[in-house]
Amino acid sequence: MKLYVIKGRTLFFGILAAIAVCVCIGAGAQVQSVFRVGNREIPIYCVERDDNRLALTFNCAWNDSDIDAILTTLDEYGVKATFFAVGDWAEKYPEALAKIDAHGHEIGNHSYNHAHYSQMGKDAILADIQKADDVIEQVTGKDVTLFRAAYGEYTDDVVKACDETGRVYIQWSVDSIDYGDAAKADIVNRVLSKAKAGDIVLMHNGTKNTAAALPEILAELTKKYELCTVSDLIYKDNYVIDGTGKQIKA
Repeated sequence: MKLYVIKGRTLFFGILAAIAVCVCIGAGAQVQSVFRVGNREIPIYCVERDDNRLALTFNCAWNDSDIDAILTTLDEYGVKATFFAVGDWAEKYPEALAKIDAHGHEIGNHSYNHAHYSQMGKDAILADIQKADDVIEQVTGKDVTLFRAAYGEYTDDVVKACDETGRVYIQWSVDSIDYGDAAKADIVNRVLSKAKAGDIVLMHNGTKNTAAALPEILAELTKKYELCTVSDLIYKDNYVIDGTGKQIKA
């Protein structure tokens, strides 16, 4: 039997587990009602899809030097992406954030100042997330529902804080490792060799070669996949998350 974590549905998990076992034994069907693996909260890393969708995401934390180039390339290939903005980045570069929004891309929360949430309590985490939300919403006029912590750090408190406030915690399954002195060819090869349907690809703006690598990445990915925003990739309800962070429709 495959064990799953139920997002936001912790009540009656024992009953659901019993029902799932009965269904599996009695009908030989795939288990739909499932239960938590231990007590660990797990965010979404990727999605089980029966189509060719995958999501391209950018973390915005450093500068805005390549935003125009990234947006131009995305427009050329007709791709909508999800940008996770740090709150103080949005304060420094409101025009860049407004451009991202104006081009029809999705904007998520990447914390207020890129703090280590693993070293913070739940109340402090909630306050930091809300502070970033407020900055982003002031620029775009839109509610923020997606969240990604700095450094990809998460604890039960971080995931629970998102659940309790109607946010969805999003990680990634393909890391371009495009920061620092990463070479253009290496960025391209990493993404193209690993990306598949249901994946969430992590990239960054404000780097040396991300903007330069993007045209080659999109030229290949758009031949095989439908690139979409995270919100268009994930399921909104009736889903489970397995121990690897894969979201599966229940």
